[in-house]
Amino acid sequence: MKILNLYACLGGNRYKWDEVADNLEITAVELDPEAARLYQERFPNDTVIVEDAHQYLLDHYKEFDFIWSSPPCPSHSRARFARKNTTTAIYPDLKLYEEILFLENYFSGKYVVENVIPYYEPLIAAQKRGRHLYWTNFILPNELNERKSSIMESKDEVSKWCVFHDYDFRKYKGKQAVNKMARNLVDYEAGKTILETALGIIKKQNVNQVSIFDFDV
Repeated sequence: MKILNLYACLGGNRYKWDEVADNLEITAVELDPEAARLYQERFPNDTVIVEDAHQYLLDHYKEFDFIWSSPPCPSHSRARFARKNTTTAIYPDLKLYEEILFLENYFSGKYVVENVIPYYEPLIAAQKRGRHLYWTNFILPNELNERKSSIMESKDEVSKWCVFHDYDFRKYKGKQAVNKMARNLVDYEAGKTILETALGIIKKQNVNQVSIFDFDV
């Protein structure tokens, strides 16, 4: 099974995928070279590409069976209004919706586009699970086994996130804020459950396809 993992960051969603199936061929796309380097260190068997994920999707979508996309969320997040008069006014990045519409209409495999619950009414209906919205072409379980975290901003916040995500974020030496990266990482149990669901559907479709043509001549 060929998987495209867009905006891969440090691979929170991907962490337990190897427990779901063998022989997964995963291509991860991440624009931040330092995050890409650490992703490759963490998942040495994946193909890691340092490019713009939005453009890569357009150019390569036909090569994959399953696509996961987690576009940047800051321009959509309700957190922008958590502290009044301290956030710069910006346009929402509508690449999120470009990718949803593109995958819905052009991609023949299974897909997931993940993002935060926005401060506005979503422009396209999604499946809400926990603190996230998921746009997919299959039905997600009501529970994604996502672990709840009550980690708050504090001096030892990063250390707590390291334990929660089973990863040492202090390795990161790039330009992004480490605590924000840790907060935005998809919970690995949710990532695992979603791939299990998609893979089960794909396997069932393959069996049905074989049975249609499985007849005596």
